[in-house]
Amino acid sequence: MPIDVRIRFGRAIRRIREEQEINQEEAADRCGLHRTYYSGIERGVRNLSLVNIEKVAKGLKTTLPELFSRL
Repeated sequence: MPIDVRIRFGRAIRRIREEQEINQEEAADRCGLHRTYYSGIERGVRNLSLVNIEKVAKGLKTTLPELFSRL
């Protein structure tokens, strides 16, 4: 059974964040999201809207295609 897309997405942004050597609080701030919401994204418990996916990409200084290629 394939891993849920929310979990794959969360793992992808966690890897990007760790590559940038920032914590979740800094990442959430850059994305304009609450830190607990951002944490839920990384844990795969949030079902993001396209608007928030774009905020995450911009906040982590990456593009949407790059973000999705890491799933």
